[in-house]
Amino acid sequence: MTDGDDKKSGRDARKERVLHTRVPAILEHELKRVATAWRVPVSNVVRALLEDALDTLDVVGKKAEGELRGVAELLATERQRIRRASTQQFGKMPGADEEVPAPSAAEPEAAPDDPLRGAMGVTPITLVHDATCGLTGEKLAAGTDAYLVLFDEPGRQMITGRDALPNPSTPNKETADD
Repeated sequence: MTDGDDKKSGRDARKERVLHTRVPAILEHELKRVATAWRVPVSNVVRALLEDALDTLDVVGKKAEGELRGVAELLATERQRIRRASTQQFGKMPGADEEVPAPSAAEPEAAPDDPLRGAMGVTPITLVHDATCGLTGEKLAAGTDAYLVLFDEPGRQMITGRDALPNPSTPNKETADD
């Protein structure tokens, strides 16, 4: 490919395309009225309206996604609260204090309802909005430091307060040597 071909393909990529569409007569009349008022061609009005519409869709989509995440976090928090309450109620039932056989070596030791099962790590964050700790149900105020728990399951996340995180089981060698 020559330099002339590179320049030509670059121009083609930037070149605007023409779209043809049918619109109702009333819409055509309104577009022409707006174009006259703005003193621009109708095509510029249509382009501006389409760009604004796409930008608006993007903003609304992101906001809806954020709200859905908030609802999902609330549901997870409530599910954990109900599990804790039901576990406490189970402990009050007759016969609940009987020993349960220890799991065999083939069975995993992690409890199936462990909210941190599958967690890979945490990263510190500063909250922009009020949140609820996914482990304790404690309210976390906007502007405070919190932690985002990252899981190996795609899309799964949890916000926690510092006090809710487990303590390290082994000392950190880097800080122990200092």
